Amino acid sequence: MQESEELFRLLVQGVRDYGIFMLDPGGHIVSWNAGAERIKGYTADEIIGRHFSTFYPPEDVQSGKPDWELRVARAEGTLEDEGWRVRKDGTRFWANVIITALRGEDGELRGFGKVTRDMTERRRAEQQLIDRRRLLAHLVEAQEQERQRIAWDVHDDTIQAMVAVDMRLQLLARKLPEEHREAVEQLDDAVRDAIGRLRNLVFRVRPPGIERQGLTESLVAYLSDTAMSGEVRNTLQREPSNDAAVTIFRICQEALTNVRKHARATTVTATLSTVDRGFLVRVTDDGVGLPDLDPNAGHFGLIEMRERAEAAGGWCTVMRQESGGTVVEFWLPDVRP
Repeated sequence: MQESEELFRLLVQGVRDYGIFMLDPGGHIVSWNAGAERIKGYTADEIIGRHFSTFYPPEDVQSGKPDWELRVARAEGTLEDEGWRVRKDGTRFWANVIITALRGEDGELRGFGKVTRDMTERRRAEQQLIDRRRLLAHLVEAQEQERQRIAWDVHDDTIQAMVAVDMRLQLLARKLPEEHREAVEQLDDAVRDAIGRLRNLVFRVRPPGIERQGLTESLVAYLSDTAMSGEVRNTLQREPSNDAAVTIFRICQEALTNVRKHARATTVTATLSTVDRGFLVRVTDDGVGLPDLDPNAGHFGLIEMRERAEAAGGWCTVMRQESGGTVVEFWLPDVRP
């Protein structure tokens, strides 16, 4: 028994990742291990005998938090808490603390065991994730607002001006002699073709309305509006946040646009699944493949897909299928808790 107790004491004393120490029933420190010295900065000679409220910020001491924690541990047997604690040099660190009431065989309180872990790095990483999530939300919102502004400007200004030019060219063609009419009509056809391309641009850049109809329905609607044959398969375990859904839609939109323009495909499939705590999306077609599969070679659409995915903390690749066609595959993390 004595040997086991000595081994246990050596174990506790040798642990450096956790501060492990004992308190008497009044909250005064009666033991101190190497981990506690490393985390809090006090040697055993400096801290033993002092009240454990020494480690709490002044505002917690004034509010009576240390005594409250002992009362809860005494009544319920244990207490777990996370919050700011203070080192010997006055700096603060974020700690996970467990206080356990220690009672003898007769049930009498003999003191408390206290285990402290420095969680500052974990909290900093969590805060960075929150900041990244907030920044991404602002970025997506700004992009969508800019797209909407561009769509309105093109529709209300440029297209309307070109429609007026189209009408005047038609009127002019009717008044001109036959030998000049064909040239004006050809010019009018070019204007109408440009109007059609601008209207398609407006359709592409306008907000997708995901909040109203959801990601899957938005993709299905886009396939239908672009007259492409295909399907959307959704096996996601939970729906993405609105920011992630907009990013997924925009990357898929660019991939589908490339298929329509370059692939000469008869069908296209978009598959959404949950992989590695995130969203994996594959857009596959049975066409001839894109003319340039290297995102670094200057193809703007491929660069945009990659940059959108990477801005959200994910990745994007474009590959040829052995059976023909192209696969656009990208993954975005699910940053929600």
